[in-house]
Amino acid sequence: MKDKESLEPSITTRGENQYLITIWYNGARYRYSSGKTIGLDLRPNAFSLNKRKPKAELLCTAFQIEISKGWRPKVKASKPVPTPPTLLEVTKNALDRKLRMEYSSSYKRDLKRVYRLWSKFIYSNDLASQTIKDLDIELIRRFIFSLNISSKSMLNIKLNMSALLKEESENYSVHLNFSKIRLPRSTQQLHKPFKDVQAVLDEMREFNENLFLCGLLTYCLLLRPHREIRCLRFSDFNADYTLLSLGGDRVKSKRNRILPVPHVVRDEIQRRANKAVGPDVNLFSLLNKEYQEDYFKGLWTKFKRQSAIIKPDQTLYSLRHSAAIKVYEKTGSLTVLQQVMGHADLKTSLTYLRGLEIQQLEVSDMPEL
Repeated sequence: MKDKESLEPSITTRGENQYLITIWYNGARYRYSSGKTIGLDLRPNAFSLNKRKPKAELLCTAFQIEISKGWRPKVKASKPVPTPPTLLEVTKNALDRKLRMEYSSSYKRDLKRVYRLWSKFIYSNDLASQTIKDLDIELIRRFIFSLNISSKSMLNIKLNMSALLKEESENYSVHLNFSKIRLPRSTQQLHKPFKDVQAVLDEMREFNENLFLCGLLTYCLLLRPHREIRCLRFSDFNADYTLLSLGGDRVKSKRNRILPVPHVVRDEIQRRANKAVGPDVNLFSLLNKEYQEDYFKGLWTKFKRQSAIIKPDQTLYSLRHSAAIKVYEKTGSLTVLQQVMGHADLKTSLTYLRGLEIQQLEVSDMPEL
């Protein structure tokens, strides 16, 4: 092998009948198939096979002459190693991608809020220069526990952070196991059932007719107020309002639902239908467009603020929970409960009952000696 620092050009081959001029300079190999780099229009491999080698020898001599005059190969520029993006750049990219997708406005709002909190945490802890390669699950755990919020809110933050960073970080070979973030259990019972549903509904009626009807449908048909009730139209009912039909695209379980309508609800729907201009209008706005997503949430907040009977841990969903208790106490059947709640499987219904702390066994069910 020739001295790699000798700058002496040599003829080498690549493949079959392809001639190159090879030069070693500063420990790097340079190969040329033409004389373009030294200002010579000569390409040996463009000639017929029997002429290529002589033309390559001519080109090699030309390189020797230029080297003797001081010509040197142009030093190859090393490719810069790309710097990984910062934590906030990756998070912002993930947020922007989520905001372009077909998610609810409330979910998008939650993601933007989490991004703001995460940004504040990053800057306040001098982590703005940290890249995605510096991210680990412990940092995210520190962030969540720094917020001084309820267990339920911590869970929401954890879920939203997972939505933003888990998949995005995989693009940089950073693997985040969010199950390692153990959160404290909430001691507060959410959506605590009502003891006197009729009193609650009466007070709701005095406050706002739309909120009352929403509550009535939540309790009597066990529908979800924000997801299923708000978008109801008169055309979702049959001609005499005895049945309600909802397609799978409009319910959480993604399954079609047909529900019998109790007479107390039927009377209210009929009364409203008399004011409607057609069957395709919304049940609450009486227009072709439903109210915005947080409509009932806003009404409930105002109602709860002035109510004398609503407890802090009671929500609109407390009506649905109260109804679930009544159904189970009346039938003792998990299958029936699953159907009326619209759960996808029995496991969900069983978990639901446990969350409501409903007694599922009687003394008579237990073994005796």
